[in-house]
Amino acid sequence: MKTTYVKVLEEYILTSTPAPTEDEIFKQLQSHLTDGLVIVVGSGLSCAEGLPGMGELGDHLHNNLEGQISPDDQALWDKIRPEMITNGLEAALLSTQPSPSLEDGILRHTIDLILSKEREVIQGVFSGARTLPLSSFLERIRIPNTGLPIITTNYDRLIEIAAEEINLGVDTMFVGNFAGSLDRNKSRMSFCEGIAKSSRQANLTYRNKINIFKPHGSLDWYDRAGKPVRYSGDLELSRLVITPGLNKFRSGYDSPFDVNRERANIAINAAARFLLIGYGFNDDHLETHLRPKIQSGIPSLILTYALSENAKTLIANNPSVIAVERHADGSSIYISGHVIQIPRRDIWSVDGFVKGVL
Repeated sequence: MKTTYVKVLEEYILTSTPAPTEDEIFKQLQSHLTDGLVIVVGSGLSCAEGLPGMGELGDHLHNNLEGQISPDDQALWDKIRPEMITNGLEAALLSTQPSPSLEDGILRHTIDLILSKEREVIQGVFSGARTLPLSSFLERIRIPNTGLPIITTNYDRLIEIAAEEINLGVDTMFVGNFAGSLDRNKSRMSFCEGIAKSSRQANLTYRNKINIFKPHGSLDWYDRAGKPVRYSGDLELSRLVITPGLNKFRSGYDSPFDVNRERANIAINAAARFLLIGYGFNDDHLETHLRPKIQSGIPSLILTYALSENAKTLIANNPSVIAVERHADGSSIYISGHVIQIPRRDIWSVDGFVKGVL
């Protein structure tokens, strides 16, 4: 019989081991951010900065699609929208497959909304009115010589902005500023700063950087005569992002999605530990490699506003996973078979984690 999530959580807190103290918890959280770290970022990070969640996206799509689509597409949309609000866009599109014309409209209006909200955030950063918490976080952790791997399912570029704001390089695997072409090796070599000489050999030295992998695409990727290019401005060309749902599996094998998915999987397989920020474990593209790796016992830390049901099941069955979510005015920490509530302490958000733990 299938175990309910409530039952899973009851089983999770049934343990004879003593609960760790608050000091022990914080030391364990701090020690997690060391060598071999791979960061996985989901939509929760972007939503915390004001980018649209499913409710806002659903309203935007409803207002812009209503009266602008065919009667057949309207009938499909009337099925998709309620489920999207409840279970998310991907689950809704898996349940009711849209027509190509409806899918194109959903994607176009989704991009328009994300772009407008992203522009507001970037404007605030550039004007000095706001600092992205991820910048403060990245300043406080060790960046390996080969670059810190960050895998994200998000289309937006807030991670790239956060890194460059603290003078970290951002290796996107594209080379060139005006019309960047996809070339992983040239991109890696572009961060070479010089040669460190020793008595026996000379070694190349590289600028500190993040290696960002975006298997679902990015707002600055375009299709140019059948080839992917990276350009930061707005063009009347097709942006290379994958619509959630059934069609993403077909599109995921095209360039540049295939290279990003491949490099993300390599990073996952090589990881010594994971940090998962605002990620709900609802993405089959990543789950193929990520979930088995976590289940093998790789230490993993989840920071999120609210744990998804998939995340709750994962932490209930894997003692190597620590999770922190919001609780009332504080935080709930799932650790060592216990659920520990820390009042009046926000350590579930990136900003709160930096201030309260790091």
